[in-house]
Amino acid sequence: MDTFLMINWVAFLVVTFYALFLFAKVIATRVAYIRLGKKSEFDGEIKLRIQRIIKNVFGQSKLLKDKKSGTIHVMMFYGFILVQFGAIDMFIKGLSPGNHLPFGMFYPGFVFFQELVTLMILVAVVWAFYRRYMEKLVRLKRGLKAGLVLIFIGTLMLSVLFGNGMALVWQGHELTWTEPVASVLAGLFGWASANTAMVLFYIAWWVHTITLLTFLVYVPQSKHAHLIAAPINVFLTKRVPGKLEKIDFDLEDMDEENEEEIAFGVGKVEDFKQHQMIDFYACVECGRCTDVCPASGTGKMLSPMDIMIKVRDHLTEKGASITGKSAWVPSYAFSGTAGNQASASNEAAASVQSMSLIGDVITEEELAGCTTCRNCEDACPVNNEHVGTIIDMRRYLVMTEGKMDSEIQRAVMNIERQGNPWGLSKKDRIKWREEDESAYIPTIKELKKEDKDFEYLFWVSSMGSFDSRSQKIALSFAKLMNQAGVSFAILGNTEANSGDIARRIGNEFLFQEIAEKNIKQFTKNDVTKIVTIDPHAYNIFKNEYPDFGFEAEVYHHTQLLYDLVMSGKLDPQKPINEKLTYHDSCYLGRYNGVYDPPREILKAIPGLELVEMDRSRENGMCCGAGGGLMWTEETTGNRINVARTEQALQVQPSMISSACPYCLTMLSDGTKAKEVEEDIGTMDVAEILALSVLEENDAKTA
Repeated sequence: MDTFLMINWVAFLVVTFYALFLFAKVIATRVAYIRLGKKSEFDGEIKLRIQRIIKNVFGQSKLLKDKKSGTIHVMMFYGFILVQFGAIDMFIKGLSPGNHLPFGMFYPGFVFFQELVTLMILVAVVWAFYRRYMEKLVRLKRGLKAGLVLIFIGTLMLSVLFGNGMALVWQGHELTWTEPVASVLAGLFGWASANTAMVLFYIAWWVHTITLLTFLVYVPQSKHAHLIAAPINVFLTKRVPGKLEKIDFDLEDMDEENEEEIAFGVGKVEDFKQHQMIDFYACVECGRCTDVCPASGTGKMLSPMDIMIKVRDHLTEKGASITGKSAWVPSYAFSGTAGNQASASNEAAASVQSMSLIGDVITEEELAGCTTCRNCEDACPVNNEHVGTIIDMRRYLVMTEGKMDSEIQRAVMNIERQGNPWGLSKKDRIKWREEDESAYIPTIKELKKEDKDFEYLFWVSSMGSFDSRSQKIALSFAKLMNQAGVSFAILGNTEANSGDIARRIGNEFLFQEIAEKNIKQFTKNDVTKIVTIDPHAYNIFKNEYPDFGFEAEVYHHTQLLYDLVMSGKLDPQKPINEKLTYHDSCYLGRYNGVYDPPREILKAIPGLELVEMDRSRENGMCCGAGGGLMWTEETTGNRINVARTEQALQVQPSMISSACPYCLTMLSDGTKAKEVEEDIGTMDVAEILALSVLEENDAKTA
């Protein structure tokens, strides 16, 4: 027996150290690949980041949005942490028979708890298998590779239970309530001799050991690398959701020889920032992002998950070719893989390095389909930031290769020349005031002539200034501010574009030109507070202009109206007898967390019945206008705005409301496409409030 135990010890140490060596090697290679990226800036905020880890990693908050899958994951996550104590206990039993963890009088309770945890994990494994292979959820991949982890975990749990049962027989212990499953197994093998039970125990022990160590090596080479990368990824998530990083266009120090090599955006995988590369390895391949993506859901080519996976695999192969470090271990077992060939063969390395990130790995069509709604990011359990990754590649296409959809290009040129996407004369921007001269809407210039001050700059936006439907929203809001005694002014014909469209489609250079001019206007006119009906302008002024030296208090019009209603300065009295459903703007909701103010305004209006769509608030579906797509025609699949309108119609409303001129336009077009525009109205929150607050004639003109 002593000889056997010595051999067992040696074998255990050899196998364990080899597995640990392979594990460390894989981690080192992935770190080397990530280090190929550009260095990321870290803004501190340690407390906030720790709170995110507590909420998303240990609280599993995002996973629990899907109750069934979330429950399965919670059972596995905490079960796998707790069951490691049982694994240690089993190692002790195999290396030092007759001994166990030194828990004294608490040991019987410990083994009972371990059996319960083991059974819980087995239930989760069976449930997960059913969800993936029997229920066949569309978002989940199938095949052996997808289910390999379930085989690993199931084997680990069964080998523990069987091994503990055989240990009872081998060592002549009585059956006990503290090990109910092991005792049942021991009873079934009561016929076995001590030696037979010992052999069966060590078979189970080695199955458990080899499976656990194989799993250890497998984890960082698979989608389960998220076990390591996810907590890091959650910690490094941007402090401001969806905020785009500034590009430095200072080329003064660039010599003429290198001028031709200048590239903006991401055209090679190593152009990504290092924290973005962690995103790729953190991807769980759960498909939640693609499941909620408006482009994917309406038949477009885009799949946020596929983008992450394809870029990750390309990074792994290219990283192997550049560093010479084998992508997969043990190397001899994966010599035929592209990653290992790229690390061993100059020809294979050259082939990988010649691949184009945009074209060979990711198609232009995929990048063009993104509405930048961030539903993918909100759904992602590991806080991957898909939108920034997509826009970085758009930046390369637009600013380095000069590629842009012709319709978007026309809109961008119009913004550059006239300050609006339609190309209408910028001298006509102020004409919207003429639609209702009873409203007092002064320009800053006019107030200065009268030696008057203003509190808020009302940023009307291109939609409010030029779009006939959106002008009604601007007028309603202006009249409500008049009613409440709020002092405000507009820029008039000197107002331009916020720059959101240019930035989101990838023209960062134009955006920065626009931002610089706007900031000069704001500074010149001592602007300290801005209110706007446009969530896109609200987001960019609030979250992205500070990077360019301008900070102010920025309000969306529903936030200001909410304050005015709650303070009694606006009193909704006239009943609005409608059954209404509210559509959340992505840039107001997911980007800035503004969900309650518009709803509270609507609830304050007598007679109004507010009903929620299935997809609302954080999971509200995009209208299809974001990311510059307002100015393009959808040629693939179904129209996003029609799909969103259909979701609204499911709750049988008599009115659909929003708080964004883009969204309202898309929903109005959706009701026309469904031929229900005569029965179902579409109105902004401000328009509905105006109907309840203002005198009848004033409300109608607004």
